[in-house]
Amino acid sequence: MRVPAGLLLLFALSGLAVAAPPADHPILGIWRLSLPELGCSETYRFRGDGTTLVTSAEEVSESEFKIPDKPSSKGFYRLEDRITKDNGKKDCSGAIMKVGTRATNFIRFHPSGSLFLMCSDETMESCIGPFERVKGEEA
Repeated sequence: MRVPAGLLLLFALSGLAVAAPPADHPILGIWRLSLPELGCSETYRFRGDGTTLVTSAEEVSESEFKIPDKPSSKGFYRLEDRITKDNGKKDCSGAIMKVGTRATNFIRFHPSGSLFLMCSDETMESCIGPFERVKGEEA
C-alpha cells in the first residue's frame, strides 16, 4: 500500500538536534513527488541550513531536519524531521499537519543523484517515490 507523502511525517521520534548538512550533500535542493492518483504533487526544498520548505496542495510547511553525511552500510540515509511552521491547510492526502510533528524516514538515492525513494525503514519494502530533482531553481 502506498502511503501519501504528507502522512509519512507522522512517524514519531524523540528529540531532534538540527545540524546543517555539508554543502555537497545529495539531499540539498528542490525535489518533487508527483501523486497522479491524487491529482497533486508535493515540492520539498531541502536547504543548506538544515531546514525544509514543503508545499503540498494548499499546505505550506517548514521543518528542521537532520541527516548523516554518509549513508548506512545498507545505502540509506536516516532523515529525521520536525515541523516548525504550518499554515493549517490540507496537503495532497487531505491531512493537516501539526507543528511539532516528528518523523524518521530512510532515503535511498538513485545512482544518478536525480531521484530518491523515501522509506519507512532500511528496506525497499515500504517506500514512496520517486522524488525527482527539480533543476534550474535555487534551494
